[in-house]
Amino acid sequence: MTDATGFESIPPTTLADILGRGQVMDIGIRPLWSPTPRVAGPAFTVRCPPGDNLMLHAAIHRAEPGSVIVVESGDVDYALAGGNVCAVAQRRGIAAFVLDGVIRDIGEVREMGFPVFARGAIPIPGAKAVAQPLNVRVRCGGVDVNAGDIVVADEEGIVVTPHARQEEVLLAAQAKLAKEAGESLDAWEAAHRARIDKILSDKGFGG
Repeated sequence: MTDATGFESIPPTTLADILGRGQVMDIGIRPLWSPTPRVAGPAFTVRCPPGDNLMLHAAIHRAEPGSVIVVESGDVDYALAGGNVCAVAQRRGIAAFVLDGVIRDIGEVREMGFPVFARGAIPIPGAKAVAQPLNVRVRCGGVDVNAGDIVVADEEGIVVTPHARQEEVLLAAQAKLAKEAGESLDAWEAAHRARIDKILSDKGFGG
């Protein structure tokens, strides 16, 4: 299993600066209770067709502890999971759900403190009829996600680091954070003003 050690200390904003818009999920997938802690872990990917949640229910028994279960869902009309599924996932050490779909039993999920990032809630459960392979490439929130990619999620958003770039991105993110930590607000303000003034001047708005 991919090791996500180190990524739990990296904000999604820093990762987004490094990876760019293409690795950031759209704003429709949000934490369903707050304050939701930052989570980081390797993706365990699931694809569920419209109206069906069988493979997510299978995944909670197959994903390794520390995994973030990432689901491509076919609709937002039927819940992918409820309180008991989240409780079992939490008990098995799953770090979080990131769902391009909806769940139910938000009150229970909030009370147990299990992180769920999704498009919302609906009280109607899906069926359990369609079996599909697990850990194939999925598309969630507009981002292609492969098994083992590193998912970092908090209230700022959800960013996916491709597995092949994991070490490179982590080192770059740590360096960026260290540089920012060593810069005072006064220094940042001076550099920022100079940069903005130069841009405006170059566009004929100086003075």
